[in-house]
Amino acid sequence: MSVPLPSQASLPSAPDPRRWWALAVIALTQLVVVLDATIVNVALPQAQLELELSDTERQWVITAYVLAFGALLLLGGRVADYWGRKRSYMVGMLGFGAASVWGGLAQSGTELIVARGLQGVFAALLAPAALALLTVTFPAGRERGTAFAVFGTVAGTGAAVGLALGGVLTEYADWRWCLLVNIVFAVVGLIGALLFVSESRVEGDNRYDIWGTLAVTLGLAALVYGFTLAESGWTEPDTIGFLAAGLVLLVVFVWIESRVAQPLLPLRVVRDRARAGAFLIQAAIGAVYIGMTLYLMFHLQIVLGLSPLLAGLASLAMTFATMITAPVAARLLPTRGPRVLMTGGPLIAAAGMLWLTFVTADGSYWTEVFGGLVVVGIGIAFVIIPVQNVALAGVGHHDAGAASALVNSAMQIGGCVGLSVFTTIYLGAVERSAPDGSGRATATALTEGYSAVFLATAVTLVVAAVVAATMLRGPRSVATPEQLAEVPVHVG
Repeated sequence: MSVPLPSQASLPSAPDPRRWWALAVIALTQLVVVLDATIVNVALPQAQLELELSDTERQWVITAYVLAFGALLLLGGRVADYWGRKRSYMVGMLGFGAASVWGGLAQSGTELIVARGLQGVFAALLAPAALALLTVTFPAGRERGTAFAVFGTVAGTGAAVGLALGGVLTEYADWRWCLLVNIVFAVVGLIGALLFVSESRVEGDNRYDIWGTLAVTLGLAALVYGFTLAESGWTEPDTIGFLAAGLVLLVVFVWIESRVAQPLLPLRVVRDRARAGAFLIQAAIGAVYIGMTLYLMFHLQIVLGLSPLLAGLASLAMTFATMITAPVAARLLPTRGPRVLMTGGPLIAAAGMLWLTFVTADGSYWTEVFGGLVVVGIGIAFVIIPVQNVALAGVGHHDAGAASALVNSAMQIGGCVGLSVFTTIYLGAVERSAPDGSGRATATALTEGYSAVFLATAVTLVVAAVVAATMLRGPRSVATPEQLAEVPVHVG
């Protein structure tokens, strides 16, 4: 979630005395954006019952957010640079808060889905504006490293905070507060920005790649919707039509980017073989993390009968395993190289997902779920550290913003495409189980659906390992600290 580095003319000549307060405000923003991708997962079982959502509509509550967020992230960075970072930040925060209120008060599934989509739109403006402000406020030196360490730590814990907070709010208040709680963050963020954040922008002749933005956004939306329609059959005209339209629009996007003067995504960023592989692997990790977390929440609450709070806490086993293993991966990277880690990591995580495929309707969390989550968390740690390096190594200074933004966009886009595919697989598995209507049979049918999703995520991880083994050939340089500072390490 990054943007092009500011020009020297836009950098402050002296440190801003309010910079550490500004850091607190900006870090709060990152927490909101990251936790909002997971906090609703815990609330979805109750929201589905109250709003009478179908399983497809339930999926779109998550997909609408990550699709809008990922597809518009690059444009959001451009807007923040050209229009003004503080102004973009405040508009993004205000819009995000308003969309959260709408979602929290939604009386139908359609309202909730649209509100989540608007959250993603404003998050795509808010997140890069916040990161750009951080870059401007701490332009160099030891303070910059400290600031980005704080920012990265908040990002790394955001997903865990979202799961835990979602459990608390759903159990002791109401699922709606998983959205309404953003009012507090929005008010604090707006007041903090007014008091402590200075305006900055890139000067000169700046143009927006509107046609490229429309092509990639509509293309991804059509592709995701086509995968959603596949639950009715892969050969249905609507399914084929939307999938074909999505692919055509993405081809048009590439054509546009090759011809405009200021492209949304400079194609030279993805022409490098290893870098393209890193983006594909990041998309696979996004698909696995977002899809697996959602269906894990359903299994823990609906089948195993855990309360929302306990379900949120139970899922943290994977997060803690990743956080504990990440420093080990960082130490191994210079000696083993990214290819070894990025090939082995997905295979380890795939083994954990295979463990989860053996869940049963009357099973236990400790014997059937906990161990698998720990193994998945360890495997993911060996991916998220080197993938940042490979994606940014060798990138020119003028392309650093686009490359770092694409790392994060790839995870969001992979998540929404993967979730639509996994939902189709889940619905097919449940339908094939043909439950007889008893509670026992229904729980068994649901479990078979979750097991099918976990198997699909395992296959996705194996594919990611193959991509790493084939596309990351030979020695690969490590990105500079300045480049890595723009991409906080986090999951979700």
